[in-house]
Amino acid sequence: MYQLPETFIRLVLVLFTHTVYRLTIRGRENIPQAGGALLVPNHVSFIDGFFLLASTDRPIRFIVDQIYYDNRFLNPFAKVMGAIPISSHGSPREILSALREAGRQLDAGELVCIFPEGQITRTGNLLPFRAGFTRIVKGRDIPIIPIHLDRVWGSIFSFIGGKFLAKWPSQIPYPITLSLGEPLPATTTADDLRQAIQELGEAAWSARKSSCRPLHHSFVSSMRKHPFRFVFGDATKPHVSCGQALIGAIALARAFRAHWDGQHTVGLLLPPSVGGALANVGATLSGRTTVNLNYTAGMTGLESAAKQSGIATVLTNREFLEKAKVELPPNLTPIWIEDIKKTIDVRAKITAFLLALCAPIRMLERACGAITHPTIDDLATIIFSSGSTGEPKGVMLSHFNLDSNVEGTAQLLHIDKHDKVLGILPFFHSFGYLATLWFPTIHGAGVIFHPSPLDANGIGDLIHHYKATVLLATPTFLQLYVRRCTPEQFGSLRIVLTGAEKLSARLLTAFEERFGIRPIEGYGVTECAPVIAVNCPDFRAAGFFQPASRQGTVGKPLPGVSLRIVDPDTYERLPIGTAGMLLVKGPNVMNGYLGREDLTAQAMYDGWYITGDIAKLDEDGFLAITDRLSRFSKIGGEMVPHGKVEEALHQAIQAEGMMLAVTAIPDERKGEQLIVLHMLEESTISDVLDKVTASGLPNLFIPRRDNFIKVEQLPVLGTGKLDLRALKRIAIERSTKSQ
Repeated sequence: MYQLPETFIRLVLVLFTHTVYRLTIRGRENIPQAGGALLVPNHVSFIDGFFLLASTDRPIRFIVDQIYYDNRFLNPFAKVMGAIPISSHGSPREILSALREAGRQLDAGELVCIFPEGQITRTGNLLPFRAGFTRIVKGRDIPIIPIHLDRVWGSIFSFIGGKFLAKWPSQIPYPITLSLGEPLPATTTADDLRQAIQELGEAAWSARKSSCRPLHHSFVSSMRKHPFRFVFGDATKPHVSCGQALIGAIALARAFRAHWDGQHTVGLLLPPSVGGALANVGATLSGRTTVNLNYTAGMTGLESAAKQSGIATVLTNREFLEKAKVELPPNLTPIWIEDIKKTIDVRAKITAFLLALCAPIRMLERACGAITHPTIDDLATIIFSSGSTGEPKGVMLSHFNLDSNVEGTAQLLHIDKHDKVLGILPFFHSFGYLATLWFPTIHGAGVIFHPSPLDANGIGDLIHHYKATVLLATPTFLQLYVRRCTPEQFGSLRIVLTGAEKLSARLLTAFEERFGIRPIEGYGVTECAPVIAVNCPDFRAAGFFQPASRQGTVGKPLPGVSLRIVDPDTYERLPIGTAGMLLVKGPNVMNGYLGREDLTAQAMYDGWYITGDIAKLDEDGFLAITDRLSRFSKIGGEMVPHGKVEEALHQAIQAEGMMLAVTAIPDERKGEQLIVLHMLEESTISDVLDKVTASGLPNLFIPRRDNFIKVEQLPVLGTGKLDLRALKRIAIERSTKSQ
């Protein structure tokens, strides 16, 4: 009676995983052929157990929630498979009884599977691990097998979009990767197990490359799927549909062919706008690598980027250059986009329409002037770092780097056709390039562009008019909006995501009190294409609460991204809760620095990118950035973190935004001395220092009264991020004059 039903179930599973699903199993040899072992996978859908059964010929005893065990449809299968019921709402005695039964099955040489999260994820990311698995293996010498299920999120049995079953599969057969890690000892902690599962996820995500498409392929597919849906808008073009956007990008790309002849890398100098977006898409359609130049970097920065990337021309706009007061380097030949648009006649528009309607992607690339057909490994863009801590470096990002970041972000920030993103971040900024161009358009959302993030009144009006739902900004910009925008203007927002600098608790509270929505923080660097971690809206439903955000952190790492906190000197991994240097590994990590193999080698350690940030992870996987390694001073032999000093000073002045910044200058006696640039009244400085002293901050961390330098404005980059180079330069200049 037992053998026949199990054989039948396995036959169904084989058919299921080779028809509707296409299951790839990695590390099958890590399941022991005999003897007990505890299988510990992430939990993404209702059919995760079936995929595990398909990975081995051995029976698996699943620990399942009593609610599902008692379900009249599932109970016969649960009994056949020998499932062990456990009630999350039961008494401690009942829970311990189920865990003891699992232990007895392990002692009997069975495979036992427990989902350490206890629930199917509704957020798209790993949930906090419960302690059940440690109780089962305590005192036993049995292996723990970490398991990661990849690409199950998005299937009809997952909760993507908040729905289960009520959706069509995106493709058939649907690809699934099941990765079985090397056996871990029974003494493995929850933190080490989480790390192992995340690293399996990173390897599985990297293995997606063979099935991924270049960015413009996904863009074309998305635009063709819903040609009449809104996708772009700005002050000059209020409504651009998906079909119009595709036609416009093709028409521009074809018009650029003569100007870009022989050039594989092309420069663009355009603000966040419909024209800027279409120009970027058109350049990518034509097989070019784009370089969006930083128009806030000045002549020196522009010349450096142009020289390093070898661009001969730059696509720009006369009116924009005049308003932004930007002067082009003499070695760059301008291509005026307003002149190019005038050359696109009726015949060119009809040709673009026909190509947009039905041309295969390779024909479309040729028609747009592609020199070669881009692959997933080819460079999509070169983004120059802001230069806040040194000369700008050209970060080379491939289509795969960006695609993996787009898909990882989409798995956590759930956007769809009902969403409209406010695009105020410049395209020369990695997050602006990804999050206001490729991410929303590929996943069905619209984008409203505005060239100036400092135009609070204009931004408030745009959010109100378009009913925008997603605002991406820096804390500097949020501080401005708190002062100048009305709650009614921001009434449609459901996500306010901020990054680039620390979001203070006072600004967070002020924003939430004024607009009724709590900003969430994310974290990224250009070298990681750029998102590394992000807080997301929590999932709430009757009987469910799954936290996806935590105040004071920048969230959890994206799916496919693995993190390590290590000692900056030895690179040894540090325990949970201990601050150390942050390393990142994943398919989003750059191809390297343009023409600087030496700097690329310095930025990597055994396949991990060295962020230069000091951070710590908590027991649930949330990441907190405490400072930059470069923002430490060695004073009297001790390391003094500038961020901690800034935080104490801001708490003392009770300011909502950034009113001061800490840097350091050389000191003959102690090595370095702290300097504070501020915008406070001079009469308040003594009181501020008294409060900081009373707060218990070490004396070594407290700047001297005569090291406070008043400035009209703190130096910031075009992205709103503090300009650390300018900060130090001002401190040195002003300190030298005062001596």
